[in-house]
Amino acid sequence: MEKKNRLTFWESLIIMLVMFGMLGTMMIAWKMTPQIPILLTFTLLLFYGRLRGFSWNELQDGISEGIKPGIIPMIIFIMIGVLVSAWSMSGVIPTIMVYGLELLNVRFFLFTVFVSCCLVGVIVGSSFTTISTLGIVFMGIGHVMGINVALTAGSIVSGALFGNNMSPLSGTTNLSTGIAGVDNVFDHIRTISHTAVPSATITAIIFLVLGHSTANPDMSSVHHIINALNANFFISPLMLIPIAVLIFCAIMQIPAIPTLLAGSITAIVMHIFIDHPTVKIVSDQIMNGFQLNSPDKKINAIVSGGGITSMLGSISLILVALTLGGVLLKLGVVDNLIGKLNSQVNTPGKLILTSMISAIGVNFLVGEQYISIILPGATFKENFEKQNIRPEYLSRVLASGGADINALVPWGVTGIFISGVLGVSPVVFISCAFYVWMNPLLTVIFAFVFGKNYNKDKAPKSAVVGEVTEQLN
Repeated sequence: MEKKNRLTFWESLIIMLVMFGMLGTMMIAWKMTPQIPILLTFTLLLFYGRLRGFSWNELQDGISEGIKPGIIPMIIFIMIGVLVSAWSMSGVIPTIMVYGLELLNVRFFLFTVFVSCCLVGVIVGSSFTTISTLGIVFMGIGHVMGINVALTAGSIVSGALFGNNMSPLSGTTNLSTGIAGVDNVFDHIRTISHTAVPSATITAIIFLVLGHSTANPDMSSVHHIINALNANFFISPLMLIPIAVLIFCAIMQIPAIPTLLAGSITAIVMHIFIDHPTVKIVSDQIMNGFQLNSPDKKINAIVSGGGITSMLGSISLILVALTLGGVLLKLGVVDNLIGKLNSQVNTPGKLILTSMISAIGVNFLVGEQYISIILPGATFKENFEKQNIRPEYLSRVLASGGADINALVPWGVTGIFISGVLGVSPVVFISCAFYVWMNPLLTVIFAFVFGKNYNKDKAPKSAVVGEVTEQLN
């Protein structure tokens, strides 16, 4: 980028404020679908960049560079659409729903959802997989039990992201570790557990209390749903085989796309052998989603869905959001704002707060979790080294402020994904995703209280203990 057309810090700040003002007004006040406000903002920014001396080729390169990190997530979105449809048509999701409705107690529902998603998230190492499998099932069960949709979605998201943080198989965990220069991923997991475990414990207590205040469901309605599912699907422990395949692939560290394909293909093969559908019917359901046409409209709505087309709206939103982010990066808006913050740090507390603000800011500016990890990590890594702070404290910031916070950004890749898969607006689940709020907050608080223990000369504990214990010792 040539110096003559480089934007100033104040120019970048004004662009950011105007952009958020436009997006907030159109999406929140005027309730417009996100694609149009983002596309309009992108258009204005594009022409502003041209007026400031950037060539069309430079701006087009920015668009290409912005979209590139989202290509794999968009393909994963398509694979998840296929998986949901395959698991619905074959009876996998209905089977889990029947067992869940028979076993779950409504007063422990939210707590059980959170803990289950935590455990599965650690095993599979992917919040996307956890949300698109268990999440869909729990949303259906919660609907039948009359649980508030925001609380159900919040417990799913909280558990999935905790599991993602604590799993050595997680892509964002390993990216954060690599960017920060941590030699061993388990050093990172041990360090993030100091804030993640207390955050998860507080979150579990909140869901336990909220669950006990939930009204009792209409059990006749629950029994009606169970009977309807049994009447329309083959409900059997055999239908849990695709789940076992998915978990096995995750344990073997097979990448997300082939893992999702394996889970889908297993379900489709079982569906063909059990129900004998035509190839055209299966093909249509994979493309357009499974649609149950029983006399019961309520059960139809609960188990129908999925398909490639169900993800196209989310994919279009990711495309325009990453396009906007790419232009912001090309204009230097993100670098200017982070660079200004970079010069304001001289203590561990200030450094971690500044790094966290940067990661969150990039999330809201660019909407992509990997960029929100990479940019702050590359920017502040030298500061951590100068202050002799262990790199796992930087990776903790990148995982919580970069990866997790993306779920709270309505135009972020994760936020869009959750909204599309669970069928709820980001505004609905954001306030109830307690873990996602708690972990970054504790990360900053602990940095100010226990920052003197972050020095490289202080060897990390071999056991998983928090900074409180370190301070007492």
